[in-house]
Amino acid sequence: METQNEIDYKRIAEAIEFLRLNYKHQPTLEEAAEHVNLSPFHFQRMFKDWAGVTPKQFLQYLSIGHAKAILKDKSASLFDTAFETGLSGTGRLHDLFIKVEGMTPGEYKNGGEQLSINYSFAESPFGTIIVASTTKGICYMAFADGSNDDAFDELKKHFPNARYQQFLDTIQQNALCIFTQDWAKLSDIKLHLKGTPFQLKVWETLLKVPMGKLVTYGGLAGGLQNANASRAVGSAVADNPVAFLIPCHRVIKATGETGQYHWGSQRKNAMIGWEASKAFAGV
Repeated sequence: METQNEIDYKRIAEAIEFLRLNYKHQPTLEEAAEHVNLSPFHFQRMFKDWAGVTPKQFLQYLSIGHAKAILKDKSASLFDTAFETGLSGTGRLHDLFIKVEGMTPGEYKNGGEQLSINYSFAESPFGTIIVASTTKGICYMAFADGSNDDAFDELKKHFPNARYQQFLDTIQQNALCIFTQDWAKLSDIKLHLKGTPFQLKVWETLLKVPMGKLVTYGGLAGGLQNANASRAVGSAVADNPVAFLIPCHRVIKATGETGQYHWGSQRKNAMIGWEASKAFAGV
């Protein structure tokens, strides 16, 4: 059964998609509200509660022009030496507090035979998620758009031989703080990932893209000092096992279009716009 958070998010996501597709016609508040079967007053209030800005303001963060401006901003460089580690504002590079540890060759090959994995379900601004952890860190996070059983089955495909327990541990609790922006605990977040050396390098590089910033696949490949590896980088981005914490949603096309996303392009647009609204508002 859907929670109220899921119902509200789906309405917001549907409204965002409507606004994005009809941007050139500049739809009114009334038209957007009607599209999701809400009164203009209720829609405006719900949207602002979710995003912190009005639908019209939010739309500008999803425009190609805005995306291109972000990409041209030199401060968005992945390897700018001015990467900051403080937490005085949302523009700070909070993701650098997340540390990555790759699984051993044995853990990688045997499907997690020696691993004990805790998992739980939680609500996020973008729908229900399943999050899983080993004793070393978060190993999996995904949006659970179907039933909880289906989401758990997807988790087990990654580690078919592991032992599982449905339990919300401290590692998961610390990681979930990223959705509430309680970044004081981000120094506690660790990732324990199953991936090839190249995939781990791509995922580590993604962690250097600040909230509210964007990067292209080519830019990501260039940051890895392999400008011709855009296709391989794209595959590694698509295989990201940890939604949101490893921000693959911040990778867009060179044209400024947001492109596809493993957990849905509609959700990707919502995440990009939501992060932009928080970063530019200085929240």
